[in-house]
Amino acid sequence: MADKYIGKLLDNRYEILEVIGTGGMAVVYKALCHRLNRYVAVKILKDEYAKDEEFRNRFHEESHAIAMVSHPNIVAVYDVSRSSSVEYIVMELIDGMSLKQYMNRRGKLTQKEAIHFTTQILRALSHAHSKGIIHRDIKPHNIMILRDSTVRVTDFGIARLESSQKTVTREAFGSVHYIAPEQAKGSNIDCRADIYSTGVVLYEMLTGRLPYEGDTPVSIAIQHINSLPLSPREINPEIPEALEKITMKAMAPSLPKRYASTDEMIEDLENFRKNPELEIAYEPPTSRVEEDLSQTRTISIIKEDDLDDDLLEDEKESKGSKMPLVALIAAFGIFILGGLILVGSVSGWWKGQSPKYDKIPDLVGMSFDEASVQYSDEFNIVEDIGKREYSDEYDEGVIIKQIPEANENKRTDEIHVTVSRGKKSGKLKVPEVYGMSEEQAKMVLERDGLECKVESENSEEVAAGNVIKTDPAIGAEVSEGDIVTVYVSLGKENLVPNILGKTEEEAALALSEVKLTKGSVGEEYSSSVEKGRVIRQDVPAGEKRDEGTAIGFTISKGPKTSQQKEPVTPVVTPPPADKNNKITREIRLPECPETFSVRITVNGEKQYEKMHKGTDGSVTVTLSGKGTSTVAVYIDEKPFQEISMDFE
Repeated sequence: MADKYIGKLLDNRYEILEVIGTGGMAVVYKALCHRLNRYVAVKILKDEYAKDEEFRNRFHEESHAIAMVSHPNIVAVYDVSRSSSVEYIVMELIDGMSLKQYMNRRGKLTQKEAIHFTTQILRALSHAHSKGIIHRDIKPHNIMILRDSTVRVTDFGIARLESSQKTVTREAFGSVHYIAPEQAKGSNIDCRADIYSTGVVLYEMLTGRLPYEGDTPVSIAIQHINSLPLSPREINPEIPEALEKITMKAMAPSLPKRYASTDEMIEDLENFRKNPELEIAYEPPTSRVEEDLSQTRTISIIKEDDLDDDLLEDEKESKGSKMPLVALIAAFGIFILGGLILVGSVSGWWKGQSPKYDKIPDLVGMSFDEASVQYSDEFNIVEDIGKREYSDEYDEGVIIKQIPEANENKRTDEIHVTVSRGKKSGKLKVPEVYGMSEEQAKMVLERDGLECKVESENSEEVAAGNVIKTDPAIGAEVSEGDIVTVYVSLGKENLVPNILGKTEEEAALALSEVKLTKGSVGEEYSSSVEKGRVIRQDVPAGEKRDEGTAIGFTISKGPKTSQQKEPVTPVVTPPPADKNNKITREIRLPECPETFSVRITVNGEKQYEKMHKGTDGSVTVTLSGKGTSTVAVYIDEKPFQEISMDFE
């Protein structure tokens, strides 16, 4: 049956051309924006969800929030629209493949690739977390790899909506492989759930396999809650110990032992990149139960309230059977352990529990920590950090406002609160923001009533994008409203790597590892360099360039065939034996449809400069020098060839 949207023009602007993806909640189309004459991706809500007014409202609100996020590693959202019949989001159209597709082609990835991709994922999450947005569904399927090896994370905020639905999908089955234990239990989550999922993705990239496998979503979720995976080095002994610890710390079952922020994990990855012998302060647990079961790699015990009701409901529906869920879990347990005894009643698992609250609780006067613990079963208490206010009535850390207000009918599980900064005093201290991202530092300073000014400079110690220092210094006394200058690292001055002989993909990766980008890529026939590999780079290896500088290079097209024009064969005239120390040499020029300048130097001194046609093929020049000299050829002021000549 033909898709009803193909060929339609949405809002007299977006012409739907073809389906490019289908998820559990929406269909993604390639479309042409007639207003800006560019191709875009349009995600349209499926009919069964578009008919649900409450869901439509949440979809619209979440989509608008995501549209405000802007980061190089996050897929850009251009537009959000709604009408009586259709809800859709307009996004950047990505020319690339998902990380899942990339891994399917490559199997386990190299350490450099894994670190390169993971760092970009974490930077995207760091930005989103600073805006109060948790992804909730990090997995390789939601990570796009562009042709230059840049990562784009997709579907921010959409996972939250999908998690509220009870219809099981193949996408849900895929997601549960990466789900954090607290998320599987249905507990309130924070940014550390995204860190756990990123750890699983890193584990899969390094080992070529998932930490947990199973026949059903529930069986996999139970393993996340109760089991320990094989360590990466047990699967791939070539993985350095420090990198294994970084992976396992991200996947720590205990929240206090897991990375507290994406920036902490980025810092460890950056330090490991510089020093593979780095010591990581983390010891993976040997058991998920109190007894010492260090050799155990299986389920310890299943607890009655361990799983999210929605997940269990999905399990029940996916089986298409009225068999009690306990039987399914028992079968799985018997298969794994050969006789695991299940304990506890499971009646509440699949029938669901009645909510404790039908009204919004009154949080004003409670400390933020107290409220978060007391209502953790049913509400996610969110502090609007940038909006802390002074209060003569409430001590610092106490909630003074809330949205929704107390005693309103419960229509959401998220309560946003404003927290007291305590009584207003004359002096403040510049807060500790060293190592934070620019967004985090700005948020902390504004929270304390200070204005933030940003400057940038290079740093050998602090990773690019993070705070090096402040002026006035951290801890100095200031007054409310004072300006604090935050110095953000540009990273160290980068040395251009040697990319000769690499493939285009390998060259782009090598450049990105030192914070440089791929510039223009040319092609040229070569009988000496394999097709698809770099013949020449625009900037010689070892030269310093600022972070973000584009480095162009030329890729071999392989040797010419007999039907093609034969390449010009360089003719070298032997050095003359006269006293003038001159050499006449024919130098090959590139084939080009346009004219270009040629400049030739000997030991840096210009001896030839002239415009040439693309059909000239070669130029014969007479050069002079002393001893062994370096002859450099520049095409349109870009390095083309270096030759060593002996003039004596």
